[in-house]
Amino acid sequence: MKTSAVVKLKFSSPKITETVLTALKPEATKPATARSKITVEKNGLLLTIKVEATDTTALRATLNSYLRWTSALADVLENLKPAETQLHAGNPA
Repeated sequence: MKTSAVVKLKFSSPKITETVLTALKPEATKPATARSKITVEKNGLLLTIKVEATDTTALRATLNSYLRWTSALADVLENLKPAETQLHAGNPA
C-alpha cells in the first residue's frame, strides 16, 4: 500500500524558512530508509514537506522525524532573534 502526506508550515520570516529548508535538505536527499521519499520546498514564509511512503508506519515515522527536527530548529532560531537584534543594536548579548 502506498500512502502520502503534505504538511505546510508557516514561519515568521523568510530567513528562518530558508534556514530550516537548508537544514532538512540533506536528510531529504539521502533518506535513512527506502520506505519513504521526502521533498521539502519553500515559498515565501511557507515550508512544504511532502512524504510518500510504502506503508502507514513508515509515513508516521518519517513525519514524526521531520516535524520534530523542524520544531527544534524553529525554536532555536526564534530564540536567537532577540540576541541577534541586540548585537546589531550594539548591545552585548
